[in-house]
Amino acid sequence: MKDVVIYTVDYCPYCKKAEMLLKSLDIPFKKIDITQNEDEHRQKLGEYYGIQGRVTVPQIIIGGKRIGGFDVLEKFHNSGELEKLLEN
Repeated sequence: MKDVVIYTVDYCPYCKKAEMLLKSLDIPFKKIDITQNEDEHRQKLGEYYGIQGRVTVPQIIIGGKRIGGFDVLEKFHNSGELEKLLEN
């Protein structure tokens, strides 16, 4: 299974939803809370992943590739594509 990383802030309901979905599917993930120095971390995420405009959270990374936020994660899960994304 590919590594899953999720960038979050502690007040974000979509971050919590993404974490709950991953936990409910028994998908291990590394959570990186960027609440401290949030603006700096958002800027670095944008630069690293080539995100135009304001960087939103959660940012979900699977196997080193950014897939986006909770809505995208949920879409992949509902379509059955999430399992394929996680395969090595």
